[in-house]
Amino acid sequence: MMDNLILKKKQTEILILIKNSAQDLSMSTISKLSNTTYVHVCNFLATCEYNGITTSEKHGKLKIIKLTDKGLRITNLIISINSELTIAEQQRPPETPK
Repeated sequence: MMDNLILKKKQTEILILIKNSAQDLSMSTISKLSNTTYVHVCNFLATCEYNGITTSEKHGKLKIIKLTDKGLRITNLIISINSELTIAEQQRPPETPK
């Protein structure tokens, strides 16, 4: 599939998951919903927070993750790129058997 051609699947999936969620998401919930290890989610979101893409808020023991305005713009661009790649893949002629 072409969606891995430019963007990393798990990272884009995590950002889109946060954007599309109607509820607040904790790191453990993001990990479960994206079928990604907790450590990978923590490392990725720490990098995102450092770069101003996400913010986190402590609610008791839970750390709730939200997209910043910058993160929302980036995630919308990711969705557009994925959409363009899907269209390109659908328009590609089928491979001929060898």
